[in-house]
Amino acid sequence: MITFTLCLLALIVGYFTYGRLMERIFGPDDRKTPALTKADGVDYIPLPTWKIFMIQFLNIAGLGPIFGAIMGAKFGISSYLWIVLGSIFAGAVHDYFAGMLSLRYGGESLPEIIGRYLGLTTKQIMRGFTVLLMILVGAVFVAGPAGLLAKLTPESLDATFWIIAVFIYYILATLLPVDKIIGKIYPIFAIALLFMAVGILVMLYVYHPALPELWDGLQNTNPEADKLPIFPIMFVSIACGAISGFHATQSPLMARCMTSEHHGRPVFYGAMITEGIVALIWAAAATYFFHENGMEESNASVIVDSITKGWLGTIGGVLAILGVIAAPITSGDTAFRSARLIVADFLGLEQKSMRRRLYICIPMFAVAIGLLLYSLQDANGFNMIWRYFAWANQTLAVFTLWAITVYLAVSKKPYWITLIPALFMTCVCSTYICIAPEGLGLSHMLSYYIGISCVVIAIIWFFVWLGRQKTGKLSE
Repeated sequence: MITFTLCLLALIVGYFTYGRLMERIFGPDDRKTPALTKADGVDYIPLPTWKIFMIQFLNIAGLGPIFGAIMGAKFGISSYLWIVLGSIFAGAVHDYFAGMLSLRYGGESLPEIIGRYLGLTTKQIMRGFTVLLMILVGAVFVAGPAGLLAKLTPESLDATFWIIAVFIYYILATLLPVDKIIGKIYPIFAIALLFMAVGILVMLYVYHPALPELWDGLQNTNPEADKLPIFPIMFVSIACGAISGFHATQSPLMARCMTSEHHGRPVFYGAMITEGIVALIWAAAATYFFHENGMEESNASVIVDSITKGWLGTIGGVLAILGVIAAPITSGDTAFRSARLIVADFLGLEQKSMRRRLYICIPMFAVAIGLLLYSLQDANGFNMIWRYFAWANQTLAVFTLWAITVYLAVSKKPYWITLIPALFMTCVCSTYICIAPEGLGLSHMLSYYIGISCVVIAIIWFFVWLGRQKTGKLSE
């Protein structure tokens, strides 16, 4: 428990120290925000800061900091370190700057921000890539919550009923003004999710299980360690609890509702640190479960159900499960909303009119329904969609980090704060797609060589660009 406690304190201290440094580097000022200058009653609506934090936290949480942390715990104490270091120095920095750049540039969607610094070609690729990722998120975050709801309700309300119900909710949350549904119910869902995390945290100290310590070593404890090396598999398994490109797609939603740039650190940096704390708690709880029951169990839902009911009792367990249900649902609906806004920005369609919103949403939901049907009909369909989502999610983080790095360099600010995470995640994603079974399935050594080569190429490209920038040879 000593390592766990130190990691928990590190996350809290990181918010007040490194988070404040990031705020000082960006330099928020008192200019009017898009919520005030572009208010449209649909997406640009001023909201209280506490409510924006709650919405941002639920937007980015999903199943990642729970299910991802549980699966990541199989890799041993390394999972704790990745959650802490990743959250403070990569994920929260990534989320903060992505959100603040959107806030500074009128609530721009992520592909527009990336294109602003990485060029038109990259912008066009990211537009399609990001919309596809958002639809994947919406599709994969339907079946899981529906299955859990079916277990908590009468047999007549089966998984099919709840899939339809969740999807109808997604449609309404995507089309209606942000303050009508999202602004009203998210704080309630956030309380459920935080209750679950705090309850598990308290019980960790009550039971005081013998968790592994840092000085015990960083060996890979996964039963399939020979097939699943810590690098890069663990760094993709624990995505939302450390760094996630999906987060940067959600930040513009809240940037369009903020009334001051000075609220950026608690909303963007703070929400990521909170998610890191949730991930750390679940990694520790899962470690205890694996110690007591072995590591054969791979269904995270079973582990969540066992831990919550065993530690929090029947009522606490139900409330905790509801928190797990709320998390993916509230990520799925805002994923579709983000996709609508990205397409609207690309096509230049105003979104005050319901008719224009429908122009975008009808084909988008048609694609999502097709993916959902595929995942339900094919026994391995869901797992395949999830794995592609996980890699695409981290790849988007790579592009976002590089865009922020270029912004910092152009602005003559310390670009190393995102250059280092950008290089690391470049290596993670390039190595993963080479080594993973759903990727190229290459040998470990060859995959590592390719990953290192990608990092070398990226370093050379960046510093050549930076040299041209300094000598004035690079056109604006």
